[in-house]
Amino acid sequence: MKIAVIDDFQDAARTLADWNSLAADVTFFHDHLADEALLIERLRPYDIVCIMRERTPFPASVLGALPNLKLLVTSGMRNLSVDMAAAAAHGICVAGTSARGGATPELVWGLILSLVRNIPTEDRALRAGRWQTTIGMQLSGKTLGLVGLGRVGAAVARVAVALEMKLLAWSPNLTPARAAEHGATCASSLDELLRAADVVSLHAVLNAGSRGLIGARELGLMKPEAYLVNAARAALIDQDALLAALRNRSIAGAALDVYDVEPLPANHPLLTLDNTVLAPHLGYVSAESLRDFYEQMVEDIAAWMRAAPIRVLQ
Repeated sequence: MKIAVIDDFQDAARTLADWNSLAADVTFFHDHLADEALLIERLRPYDIVCIMRERTPFPASVLGALPNLKLLVTSGMRNLSVDMAAAAAHGICVAGTSARGGATPELVWGLILSLVRNIPTEDRALRAGRWQTTIGMQLSGKTLGLVGLGRVGAAVARVAVALEMKLLAWSPNLTPARAAEHGATCASSLDELLRAADVVSLHAVLNAGSRGLIGARELGLMKPEAYLVNAARAALIDQDALLAALRNRSIAGAALDVYDVEPLPANHPLLTLDNTVLAPHLGYVSAESLRDFYEQMVEDIAAWMRAAPIRVLQ
């Protein structure tokens, strides 16, 4: 049995789970192949492939070109980048994993604080021999606008309350009672939230209704001194509109952990802007989360080998 673990960027997988217990040939790949033909060529010999959600997509064209593939194991209990219908048509079992919460909300606060207090800028300036080059914004008394108040949004809200921020939340189905449970006021509309917030943080689920939720019109509603944070899904924001707003400084800045193309190309225009804080999709990347993922991948494989698959997604 041949197993491939792909997109293991930090060479972490081999040490975070007991792959030897599988008595199989396991290969770890640390690079990312965006070229579909190269990906197919690499994975064709493998019976089992372990993937990180949202790193490498598996559309029908890839799944149909991997005749040996019998089991696909993904981090998370859903993966929108896997064509589940195609997997079923080719007899490929797809299994998932769970993970403890907390990593993404912690990163969101790292992004917010880095952005409003200019921490990356000041770090670079200090190393270059300059002292106090910017003036940051204090969060106490400011308004945090949460677009989405699910598991992650609610965890972010708890910290905002501790920082004595005002909380405004909105999503299509959010009720005033649900918002109040988390110390927030329910905005009557997304427009109201965008106009009022000093920091807007996105925590919406990506679907047909939320794709492009924040476009040029919505960015134009934000205060020029307000900040936008996105550690959810890149497609929630119209990327061209965001670039224009940042270049024109119609908003003060943005902190991003997700992008329209990942890994982010070296020539991406976001990298040229000085009013951004950029992280390489670190929301779920903690030692604890990755250990959960990889240990459960081993469990999934072992169970499938016993003909008693667990955590099956289809």
